[in-house]
Amino acid sequence: MMSCQSANWIMTESETYEPDSDSEYQAVSLPISAVMPLVVPVTGESFCQCPTQTEVTYDPSSGAPILDCVCGEEDQTCDWVWDDTCKSSSTYLSCSNRKVSFHSEYSCGTAAIRGTKELADGQHFWEIKMMSPVYGTDMMVGVGTSEVNLDQFRNSFSSLLGIDGDSWGLSYTGVLHHKGSKMRFSPRFGQGSIIGVHLDSWLGTLTFYKNRRCIGVAAHQLQNRRLYPMVCSTAAKSSMKVIRSCSVPTSLQYLCCARLSQLMPPSADTLGVLPLPPGLRKLLRSQLGWVLSLNSSGCGSDSDDEQLEDGDCCSSSDSYGESPGPRVDLLLPLAASEAGSKAVDPLLCPSCLPSYPMVPDYSSAQAEATTSDSDSDSCASDHETCQRKRCRWT
Repeated sequence: MMSCQSANWIMTESETYEPDSDSEYQAVSLPISAVMPLVVPVTGESFCQCPTQTEVTYDPSSGAPILDCVCGEEDQTCDWVWDDTCKSSSTYLSCSNRKVSFHSEYSCGTAAIRGTKELADGQHFWEIKMMSPVYGTDMMVGVGTSEVNLDQFRNSFSSLLGIDGDSWGLSYTGVLHHKGSKMRFSPRFGQGSIIGVHLDSWLGTLTFYKNRRCIGVAAHQLQNRRLYPMVCSTAAKSSMKVIRSCSVPTSLQYLCCARLSQLMPPSADTLGVLPLPPGLRKLLRSQLGWVLSLNSSGCGSDSDDEQLEDGDCCSSSDSYGESPGPRVDLLLPLAASEAGSKAVDPLLCPSCLPSYPMVPDYSSAQAEATTSDSDSDSCASDHETCQRKRCRWT
């Protein structure tokens, strides 16, 4: 009975089939909740003005592929690259493992990868360039421990970095994630944006930069944490590239360069402006050029007042707790405190340091010393004055 009905149905359909008819294309109205949201990549946030590239394109005359934008990629040496052994199954590496591509055909989940180097003691800075359109559930830049399972959301769309206490992640939407909590942290970033990350293992701070301008301090109290640089994406045919990765010890040389970068105007070339010997200028440019090229004078000024449980800039007076980081007041000469110069709160984070130089004002101390000497000299004989001055300098 079923076969006869099926045969009659097929014959009826074949008899009434009209290939040019519009009856087979009928508009179907779906509830708003059932319609997929539009996928609109973020634009207008690029580091440069190069035309955006939606996919690999080829020169029609030569047939050769058009190369990616290389703006901001002056530094060709990297202390670490992406780890081919610690990644999701939907990631692919190129450019000497500096460029990672996610979901080459279509996306069915979240892919992630981490760097080859464990970031322990010292100062660590790296920059990630968004090489493709930025869209989808999430594309993130951040850090995490070795406990992070990079393949745990391969079949679901999720903000992987910051889902627990082992990672911190900044979304392209400007939302900061940690321990499952979210906070509005920065403006959005899109294709062509350069996201910088500075991990200060001495102060225990994690700072983000966008197009080489400071966004803000995202976390603190990260001393003794063994962290790796990480990125993740849910977007099909998306890609990111490490254009700079460097690590230096926390030395007096670094502290001086960091302070210089805070004092100089945002557009100033610090090494070009300062009257330095050529050899010293070359040394600083090769080893600490990234410190001097960043401007953090307005760091954190654009972030909202919302705070995460484990780390926003200066969330409390004891933000740094028992941190073994360098106390700013110990960097000041003893003569400054004796002269009564303006002291700097040692509990302030680097982004909240005052705009005035951390150099003591010796003028008042010298003036007082000169006055006292002149007064005492007027009441003493020439022999006593000469003897006192001789003892002072010997």
